[in-house]
Amino acid sequence: MPIARRLRPWLLLCALCSVLAQAAPALTPALTPALTPALQAELDRAVHTYEAGRVAPARAAFESLARRGVPAAAYNLAVMHLRGELPQPDLAQARRLLERAAAGGFVTAQFTLALALENGDLGPRDLATAHRWYALAAAGGSVDAQVAMGTAHYLGRGAVKDPARAVHWFREAAKGGDVGAMYLLASMYEQGDGVERDLRLARYWYAAAARSGDEAAPDKLRQLDALLAGVPG
Repeated sequence: MPIARRLRPWLLLCALCSVLAQAAPALTPALTPALTPALQAELDRAVHTYEAGRVAPARAAFESLARRGVPAAAYNLAVMHLRGELPQPDLAQARRLLERAAAGGFVTAQFTLALALENGDLGPRDLATAHRWYALAAAGGSVDAQVAMGTAHYLGRGAVKDPARAVHWFREAAKGGDVGAMYLLASMYEQGDGVERDLRLARYWYAAAARSGDEAAPDKLRQLDALLAGVPG
């Protein structure tokens, strides 16, 4: 399968809607700056309040925490705006809250903001700014952001076209368990695209993709095994 067909179609996704549908304010992702025990306990109580369906007191608690610089609280408020769970949902305010949470080091907010800027969900599309947030989220450990960085460098969209950088980020995402990145990395090793051609490493990553459920990877494994059988030592 040509590698271009394997690249994640970020531009075609309602990505922000997808992220928000899966990550309600009640979720406090692990990739976030550490809080003091007291602030963490207060955030946990706010989350439990939200989970109990008590939106108004949850909002008040998140607003109090956000004023004291808790990035997760600002992110949760942004999500509540975007999901229409507040009396006067405000897209501009949601963007400001996402930017505050992202600037505070909240990796999930960095990725969500990047995705929204790429898709134009918060106003005009801004690929350059989206790429900067993707880069921070990827460096912070977001596997989805690492895939986005690999895609951006492979296509030259929002970033300099650089297959070697694409290989780097697909490798990071593959090590983080992303099946699509495993297949893409294997394909790049197989073709010598952005990296020295190495059929054994290609096989390694196709095998990893196959074990993780990729449907096309087993066929690639059989093809490579037949090819490697004829390669000396």
